[in-house]
Amino acid sequence: MSSNTEQVQKRYTVTKADINQINRRSIFGFQLGWNYERMQGSGYLFAMLPVMRKIYGDHTPELKQMMRTENQFFNTSNFLNNLVIGIDLAVQENEGAEGEETVIGLKTGLMGPFASVGDAIFGSLVPTIFGALAASMALEGNPLGVILWTVECILTFALRWWETGFAYKTGTALITTMHDKLNALTASASVLGIFMVGSLIASNINVVFTVTPSVAGASVNLQNTLNTVLPGLLPAAIVGIIYWGLGRKGMTSTKMIFIALVAAVALSALGIIAKG
Repeated sequence: MSSNTEQVQKRYTVTKADINQINRRSIFGFQLGWNYERMQGSGYLFAMLPVMRKIYGDHTPELKQMMRTENQFFNTSNFLNNLVIGIDLAVQENEGAEGEETVIGLKTGLMGPFASVGDAIFGSLVPTIFGALAASMALEGNPLGVILWTVECILTFALRWWETGFAYKTGTALITTMHDKLNALTASASVLGIFMVGSLIASNINVVFTVTPSVAGASVNLQNTLNTVLPGLLPAAIVGIIYWGLGRKGMTSTKMIFIALVAAVALSALGIIAKG
């Protein structure tokens, strides 16, 4: 990030009405465009687009560039996604399209941790506790059960509404007065994102070699050998090949999914690989 950030003249100053509009779009429309290719990417762009049009103007190269960036793969907890949006909003307001790398780093690094924390606390823990108490009261004919559950839903809604403004103000402070800390946060988020991707690869791609080639008359358990040298090498290689393929001209995510399915079925039928 440039050290001259404070000297960049903002094209547009975000208002409270803008933040409220983002909240409405995020809370009620964030999941409407969910798909297997980009997951919440379309919903993220839907929430940000009205303010982005005010920042960059309509039909400008910068708007198109940042729309493509915001529409990329994104998946996190619905209970904490507005924290990411708020910081993203502050970055774009102050840096415009020049902050694209910062936006990508923040989104990539924060969506994984926020997904696990948000879903664990607000998707499982809090509803389980309050839901059990509310259901127990309701079964006994106590109307406080309904009231308790309603209060929990309202507080969760209020938290999601509050997050955007809080994250936006925090993000603005980071950008205008704490450049070094924002650089450190961006770098940390990028490293954390890579770490999360590596963990997901190792834990979710359960493929092993079943073929046992013969070397000098002795059978070699290829999978055991790989586990000794570098555990998780096969899943990493699969992801690497898919990533390389997605960079080829004319290749799409849908095509790559079908290629991976056909290859997996064929190699499994030949006895080369199997589910771990």
